[in-house]
Amino acid sequence: MDYKFLGKRIREERLRLHLTQAELAEAVDISDTYMGAIERGERSLTLDTLVRLVNRLGVTVDYILADSVSDSDSNVLEQFRQITDGQPLGRKQMAINVLRTLFSYFENFENDGEV
Repeated sequence: MDYKFLGKRIREERLRLHLTQAELAEAVDISDTYMGAIERGERSLTLDTLVRLVNRLGVTVDYILADSVSDSDSNVLEQFRQITDGQPLGRKQMAINVLRTLFSYFENFENDGEV
């Protein structure tokens, strides 16, 4: 994991909300020094701290970790599996039909020279 990218993303979101390091640190119950080290990529953080940070920043964990998570085919397929787990078979089939239609649209769009 690249903690510098993680820290940079946290800093960007903190600044977007016009928060100081001290204000964000207080809101998530960590020290100012630790907050600064996180933003500089010098310190790792616990899952609990990460969750408190994203909740306060109003973003998702996947957004904050976007630079650290690979978009390989296996990761994408795992995300599909997570989304469809627990869904009735009929809904899964509808989702497949929607994807087929979407991919067909993309192919037609590309063949028309638009993409």
